[in-house]
Amino acid sequence: MGVLSKLEPAGVWKFFEDLCGIPHGSGNEKAVSDYCAAFAGERGFRFWQDEAWNVVIRKEASPGYEDREPLILQGHLDMVCEKKPDCDIDFEKDGLRLRISGDDVYAEGTTLGGDDGIAVAYALAILDDDRILHPALEAVFTTSEEVGMDGATALDASVLKGHTMLNLDSEEEGVLLTGCAGGCSAGIHLPLLREKRSGQRAVLTVGGLKGGHSGTEIDKGRGNASRLLALVLTELQKEAACKVVSIAGGLKDNAIPRECRAELLFPNYDPEKAEKLCAACQERFRQEYGGSDPEITVSVRVQGEAQTEVFTEETCAHALTLLTELPNGIIRMSEDIPGLVQTSLNLGVVKTGKDALILRYSLRSSVGAEKEALVEQLSRMSGREGASMKTSGDYPAWEYRKCSPLREDCVRIYEELFGTKPKVEAIHAGLECGILASKIADLDCVSMGPEIRDIHTTEERLSISSVQRTWKYILEILKR
Repeated sequence: MGVLSKLEPAGVWKFFEDLCGIPHGSGNEKAVSDYCAAFAGERGFRFWQDEAWNVVIRKEASPGYEDREPLILQGHLDMVCEKKPDCDIDFEKDGLRLRISGDDVYAEGTTLGGDDGIAVAYALAILDDDRILHPALEAVFTTSEEVGMDGATALDASVLKGHTMLNLDSEEEGVLLTGCAGGCSAGIHLPLLREKRSGQRAVLTVGGLKGGHSGTEIDKGRGNASRLLALVLTELQKEAACKVVSIAGGLKDNAIPRECRAELLFPNYDPEKAEKLCAACQERFRQEYGGSDPEITVSVRVQGEAQTEVFTEETCAHALTLLTELPNGIIRMSEDIPGLVQTSLNLGVVKTGKDALILRYSLRSSVGAEKEALVEQLSRMSGREGASMKTSGDYPAWEYRKCSPLREDCVRIYEELFGTKPKVEAIHAGLECGILASKIADLDCVSMGPEIRDIHTTEERLSISSVQRTWKYILEILKR
């Protein structure tokens, strides 16, 4: 018996648990793609699986629905893999450890991947149940959404007949998304010059932050562990003349980093001074981010005498300038939609390579010109510090349609089912709808989903009751 076997709707939770048992982090989707292809083959459905491991499954219309427009059901196969420091799960090999707490499903010690495993589970459950009434269906499962939407970009949309699509990659029940930001990733490489030095080796850690999704959570004002560590390191250099061996923070461009660590070398280590400075920084950060990250920690731990290579003074100065002075967070709010972030960027990853310090950013904007201006600003500022920059994974914004029969139907059906109107919004996070709209002429699309809290963090929670209500809603849309 599975952990979720007693939950309803049974088919949805059965497929969700199956998916959670298959490693499917971004770039590691072959096994879960094969699972979906095998599902289609076993049931005699026509399907396509491409070299990017995207899967498209077609099911013919229910009797009486043959003359209706085909409907595309779309979600992505990959998940963001984050885990707590003491968690021993290997995301390349191990499934997730599912647990239930009250109305929530979560994964012990890791992200859950409700974003977007629940979309795939909904679609598979619909395809699997011949009692469900529906027009012709095309289930589209894409790959590498979380790292640049590479699967959607590679997808050959000519196999699709539908021009109406339900994207099931949203995380707030009662909200219909009808537009999203475009974006790209930016990688900055600072060449490293090193020199041999002796002293006390130590590890500086900034942790205890909430992190989160760099699109949907960027407006929460949460701290960025990598930038905070750079501020502490700047103070330590002034007071204790420390040298930098390496810096590492964050795992994904589109996740706000919760922790950052730097290996340091102190030629003349004064533990009392270093610990006092860290405590002062911790107190300052807790006051500054008290509303969003009240449990920030700043610590330094000595490892003993060592002789090792460290950044030269000039290299370190360039690195700290990049980390502290490049823009980060909200750049501009929308003037048309109250509360909507229009343009932002997130320093998601800092890592020390053999020859370079690498910074990776996720940039987003619903205005193409602002995104390009931000790319140019980063490139210009990086160049002044002797660093180079390249962008990748560029994807278009999904523009709001003034005329959308699907949106009107979804609003009407929601109000009839639940007695209240849903919110109709645009979102700052990127969705694959923009890419697919550029491939499918006149695509009418709405994005929706059940309630998922704290996505892309180890605190991710998927609401059981919300999954049930959203299932009822989707089936009613299909039937009507």
